[in-house]
Amino acid sequence: MKAPPKGWSRMSASVFYEDPRAAIDWLCQAFGFEVQLKVEGDGGEIVHSELKFDEALVSVSSAHGKEPWQAAYRSPSSIGGVVTSALAFYLDDVDAHYARAVAAGAKIVREPRTSDYGDDYWSDRSYGALDPEGHLWWFMQRMRG
Repeated sequence: MKAPPKGWSRMSASVFYEDPRAAIDWLCQAFGFEVQLKVEGDGGEIVHSELKFDEALVSVSSAHGKEPWQAAYRSPSSIGGVVTSALAFYLDDVDAHYARAVAAGAKIVREPRTSDYGDDYWSDRSYGALDPEGHLWWFMQRMRG
């Protein structure tokens, strides 16, 4: 299998927002993402973006795309807060990350806690947070295993 394009991980996710510009700024401030690419169209709307978190790549775009396949794009805030997916990231210091997210106003759905799955498996410390439009994000630190 050929390697993915330079700057892309083998797997990437797309997340759709009512206000993608504000979402990009917030995700960078609260969760530590870095903008790799931001493409603006006429009127300054976000046409495409690429946010990096170490080797992970998340594309943030509008929930109001003009292409036929974009007709079903939704932000949880536009459908009563329903969460249809979640993104999860491993990092080195989940407690420091949690503090950063709280300071930026993330809605915490689960406080940091350590889950031990037994000697044959692993132990992780993790927390869950919602961004301002209601997307669910999990951040985890491997403690053992």
